[in-house]
Amino acid sequence: MAVDFNNAVKTDEGALVNGIVMNPIVEQCEGCGRIEAFADSKFCGTYPQPAAKWRLGNCNFATHVKTETKAKGKVNPLKASKRAAKKK
Repeated sequence: MAVDFNNAVKTDEGALVNGIVMNPIVEQCEGCGRIEAFADSKFCGTYPQPAAKWRLGNCNFATHVKTETKAKGKVNPLKASKRAAKKK
């Protein structure tokens, strides 16, 4: 759910939207599709404190970051056939 900045007020900390202070984006957020522009600043439309999302790694809301998925291991054909027969 994206934030509506129509009723936002610019403050020293960022933008005040419905009683929640939205902090400006950090450098890692550049290129994300969730960025909203308001009063000559850029804010995350999803999360009020973008720096906290990047503290432990990648932001889970980031649209510009692709995560690598590990390839599944080998499947035992005997077990696979038993699972398929079980579903019937």
